[in-house]
Amino acid sequence: MIQEKQEAPDFTLPDAQGRPVTLSSFRGKKVVLYFYPKDDTPGCTKEACALRDGWNLLTGKNAVVLGVSPDDAVSHQKFQAKYGLPFTLLCDTDHSVLEAWGAWGEKSLYGKKSVGVLRTTFILDEQGKVVKILKKVDTENHAQQVLPYL
Repeated sequence: MIQEKQEAPDFTLPDAQGRPVTLSSFRGKKVVLYFYPKDDTPGCTKEACALRDGWNLLTGKNAVVLGVSPDDAVSHQKFQAKYGLPFTLLCDTDHSVLEAWGAWGEKSLYGKKSVGVLRTTFILDEQGKVVKILKKVDTENHAQQVLPYL
């Protein structure tokens, strides 16, 4: 399980255009790495739009935003276009990175248990260290929630 103050494990995943994106390539910038369940669903849309709406504040703090879900590139392209999302969405279709980062597991919704994405945000500093882990994500105010840690 990844802990605060440890170096973030590196990974490479394809973006919405199929280009490989490697986490360590963002050294020198702060990273808001958020794991979310599914494109174009109510909670995930609120979360993505909150980050979009706070984009200038986040980039003003030398931060990049990376969203990761099990969705494929076509789904990410549609989601980005529909909501004008200015940040990178990564495809983890086999959920290997989600699992490695502790963002995949058993969850309960309305008393029903299932296995899937555990909505989690990791904030990394310029050296790639985990500054903060948010397990209780405020989807409607996500940008405001991460700003104090940047």
